[in-house]
Amino acid sequence: MKVLNLQCAGLHTFEGWFGSEEDYQSQRERGLVACPMCANTEVRKLPSAPRLNLGAAEPRSAKPEPQEEPSTNTGNAPPASNVPSEITAEAVAAGLAQVHPEAAEMVQEAWMKMVKHVIANTEDVGQNFAEEARKMHYGESEERNIRGQASMEETKDLLEEGIEVMPLPVPDALKGGLQ
Repeated sequence: MKVLNLQCAGLHTFEGWFGSEEDYQSQRERGLVACPMCANTEVRKLPSAPRLNLGAAEPRSAKPEPQEEPSTNTGNAPPASNVPSEITAEAVAAGLAQVHPEAAEMVQEAWMKMVKHVIANTEDVGQNFAEEARKMHYGESEERNIRGQASMEETKDLLEEGIEVMPLPVPDALKGGLQ
């Protein structure tokens, strides 16, 4: 069994288990290896070293190695191609993954844990979300934790009526139920 550290084009990291290197390559070429966060099938292997248990090891230093400060640009602004036209969650996540991969993994893990908690503790009402939220708000049905889909217009209408709702992007890997 080969356990590989993988990364999608969106810079999400995840683990994949395969019978062999050939199995990984075959599944990747057929588009069967997909990111559990965003379902992107553009996946690459990350470098990894085998774990060797050679007995007691020296404890790692708790202090991070000092790094050079990035130089500041006192001249002209950077070229427009380097500056995002809009700051999105994906852009922030990608930037964090490049600068601090460990922090990005922690954020990704915490987000997945939160999404799994919400899925486990809510009822999926699907396309009836707006209708069910209104029924609960106006006392026509019992209050409970629900999730589902609503259009942007339905969401705006709910908010205008004083019904609190919040978007929650759910990775495709979790939409079919928890594993």
